[in-house]
Amino acid sequence: MPVAGDKIAVVLLSGGLDSATSLAMARKAGFRCHALSFDYGQRHKHELEAAAAVARAGGAHEHRVAVLGMGFIGGSALTDLALSVPRTPTTGIPITYVPARNTVFLAVALGWAEVLGAQDLFIGVNAIDYSGYPDCRPEYLAAFEGLANLATKAGVEGTRFRVHAPLLHLTKAEIIKAGMELGVDYGLTLSCYAPNEVGRPCGVCDACRLRAKGFAEVGVADPALI
Repeated sequence: MPVAGDKIAVVLLSGGLDSATSLAMARKAGFRCHALSFDYGQRHKHELEAAAAVARAGGAHEHRVAVLGMGFIGGSALTDLALSVPRTPTTGIPITYVPARNTVFLAVALGWAEVLGAQDLFIGVNAIDYSGYPDCRPEYLAAFEGLANLATKAGVEGTRFRVHAPLLHLTKAEIIKAGMELGVDYGLTLSCYAPNEVGRPCGVCDACRLRAKGFAEVGVADPALI
């Protein structure tokens, strides 16, 4: 149960580089962090293993996995095994976009926050070095925050929900630098859309390329590959 005076946050945690950094930033800001991951029908579960490791190492107060099963709607290479994850650079909104994913995830996080007595949601989205997903844009996050304050009992009764996206305007290199300063163990993280059977990243998908670019610009080796 929440204690009076606690700063409580629900932190979306995928197990990737960005969400691990977002968790570290929330912790630095003094929040008691309740980490939330999703088993949503994605093509691999290695990211959930990574999320559990990151939550433990990152000092999360607790870590829960919500089972949603979004795979039945298809439409994404991350949930439909009949579609291939692109192995070359893409243009436009890529096929790895999962329809309405961040809206669904934030809605579940909002519900948990209301029960916890938390006013703050953290999401590790980025609008600089990213794959072009429409639900990673600042105007989307502002719209969801407005919805959160309209559509909840707590909001109607005067609670002000806030959606934090501390990485939104950072490059991947800047995210990595910030995380290193906060002691994030990036060796525990997994960003790849299509790792092999033992969880080793493919090295060629959009997520792997953006991650490699960031570490190269920082000038350090990616500890997940050592």
